[in-house]
Amino acid sequence: MSAAGAPDGVTILGVRHHSPACARLVAATVDRLRPAYVLVEGPADLNGRMDELLLDHELPIAVFTAHRDGQRRHASWSPFCAYSPEWVALTAGRAVGAQVRFIDLPAWHPALSDRANRYADADQRYAEAVRRLCATLAVDNVDALWDHLFEIGPDDGLAERLDAYFDLLRGESAAGEEDTAREAYMARWVRVARRRAGGRPVLVVTGGFHRPALARLLDGPDGDGSGDDDWPPVPEPAADAVAGSYLVPYSFRRLDAFVGYQSGMPSPAYYQRVWEDGPRQAGEALTEAVVARLRARRQPVSTVDLIAARSMAGGLARLRGHAHPARVDVLDGLVSALVTDVLDQPLPWASRGALAAGAHPVVVEMVAALSGDRVGRLHPDTPLPPLVHDVDAELARHRIDPREVVELDLTDPGDLARSRLLHRLRLLDVPGHARDSGPRVGAEASVAERWSPAPSADRLPRTIEAGGYGPTVTDAVTAMVGERATLLGADVEALATLLFDTALAGLSEHSTRTLAAITRAVGAVTDLPALGRALAVGLALWRHDRLLGSAGTAALGALIVGAVRRALWLVEGVRAAPGPAEAGRLTALVAVRDAVRHAGAALGLDRADALAVAGRVAADAGAPPDLRGAALGLCWSLGAVPDVTRAVRGMAAPATLGDWLGGLFALAREEVATEDAGLLTVVDELLASMGAHDFLVALPALRQAFGWFPPRERAAVARHVAALRGGDTPAGDPLRLDADPVLVAAARAVEERADEVLAREGLGEEGP
Repeated sequence: MSAAGAPDGVTILGVRHHSPACARLVAATVDRLRPAYVLVEGPADLNGRMDELLLDHELPIAVFTAHRDGQRRHASWSPFCAYSPEWVALTAGRAVGAQVRFIDLPAWHPALSDRANRYADADQRYAEAVRRLCATLAVDNVDALWDHLFEIGPDDGLAERLDAYFDLLRGESAAGEEDTAREAYMARWVRVARRRAGGRPVLVVTGGFHRPALARLLDGPDGDGSGDDDWPPVPEPAADAVAGSYLVPYSFRRLDAFVGYQSGMPSPAYYQRVWEDGPRQAGEALTEAVVARLRARRQPVSTVDLIAARSMAGGLARLRGHAHPARVDVLDGLVSALVTDVLDQPLPWASRGALAAGAHPVVVEMVAALSGDRVGRLHPDTPLPPLVHDVDAELARHRIDPREVVELDLTDPGDLARSRLLHRLRLLDVPGHARDSGPRVGAEASVAERWSPAPSADRLPRTIEAGGYGPTVTDAVTAMVGERATLLGADVEALATLLFDTALAGLSEHSTRTLAAITRAVGAVTDLPALGRALAVGLALWRHDRLLGSAGTAALGALIVGAVRRALWLVEGVRAAPGPAEAGRLTALVAVRDAVRHAGAALGLDRADALAVAGRVAADAGAPPDLRGAALGLCWSLGAVPDVTRAVRGMAAPATLGDWLGGLFALAREEVATEDAGLLTVVDELLASMGAHDFLVALPALRQAFGWFPPRERAAVARHVAALRGGDTPAGDPLRLDADPVLVAAARAVEERADEVLAREGLGEEGP
């Protein structure tokens, strides 16, 4: 039995993926054993392409696998960097003349269906054991625990410490059917390798969670029932499945747990330095990188700050029992020296996960320095999927240069074809150009489109990944859109977005299918904002889509009629206490207004029915204020001019005025802007009569309400109010203020309360 707990002749190293300490152990073990076989946890269907994998790539790279059949689609990555133990096992094994093999099930196999990343940690399976270890050793999380036990300590006894660690974790964790299937398959490969080795060593490198199970499976009579030396058969996809694996360039950013990597070691740039130079130099380099990034962004960092950070890191390392400052020692030292503000959220290295929005700028730069910006590059001889070549060919055929702005006239057939290609690449998430302007939902008809260059280091990997859908742009986008439509089910809002995208991309067959799915779902929709989005898309295509081939079609007309009737029915049933205006339901009524205005006569939509519903909602005290204002605005915008000054006086309470106006402005902004300003005069009177506290209550909703006006119209409103007050009309931009209006209103409310207290106590101007 070997030191790793497997039968004689077999050494099993349980590792943590992307660990420099484990990578060093693998390299040393290969050099010491000179094994006949090095067997690595990885996709066995890639064994025939080992020469391709081990070309002289610039790391990091990954194996991308895509699988699609009638039941599911699966995409996953198996990433490798210089300090990945699996990569070191392959390269070091080949260097000493060993036969190297992957021994795990293919990435598309159902046993790995829940894994977007093969080399993610199994944290959830042994979370409780890790939690107790962290509590015992007074560390924050599994990353700090791992550094404390393995990365910072000496390499002497590392294998034994790893065995004890993974035995503890596996001993307290239940393995599922998927793990059991993978381990049984890997054990079959090890048995065959042992028989083939003829007494020479066999080295197995696998995730630490699997090591104890493999040792048990191999401890006993040699054999899996076959007794021959044939390698286990590699499972193949079903006959109706489309599956493939390709190498893709990867990046440190994609590896990093702080920016969304499914799991695994965070801070790849730091651990790259640990691999190359050791933990002491890595800590010093991290400090220098953080300071350089901060100074480049004009953040003040003095020499005194740098000395303080290093002193604090050294003190924390000694306190925590580290021979050298660990990653968290360096980071905590930097924070103590450079951050003087109160932090609103836990530090990312103390509560493992992606960096949260609103993090302190110094913390953001620290995480960026930890992550690094290295991007891998494939060797020129690496085979690429057909889609990569088709994308380049299509761009050349349509005379689209990735370095140049593309301006298109969509009435020109050639430009329309270019637009459709760019939209298809956008749907496939292939970077290259970003659209600045063009046809949009809810906007006026546009026949011009503009795209700007948007270079990205991820262009090749994303194109390779999109190749999982098909060999050509047309095939890939057709498969992708079909899959997305199926997954969306009855989500009318998302289906509506997809409908507009398919029209822009010239996918008429999918446009028809998506339109039919939306029409079927409309009758049961209860989400008014989602229904409004579907109606807006349908109307935009019905009105303006002669370029895209669906203007005025009967199918779109049926969708519009059904959506308008359903929306009016839903609006009349809304009951809610006064609350903030909801933009979603207001834009839904905007879509109803536009449909009645522009398509009512052609589609038989009865304006009288819409006005009747709007009148009832506007007068309904049980309806929310924004919806009542919107209903009145709908009447006004459809030609039934209401007594708006009377209506606004009825909604003058501070808690309702702004929300009611928001609804009114959303539906009848143009009518308000062109009338004789009587409404604005009444609103000004109502606000002038409010006390400071009431005005402060009303102000947020009022600001939101006037946000429905574009800047030029808001400026006109400001000038009108200034004229009412007898003041001079501002010469410049009346919207630019010297102080925040909310702060001014709050100060006014404080002053008013102070005056009340003084008057009550007889200390006012008339007091003693």
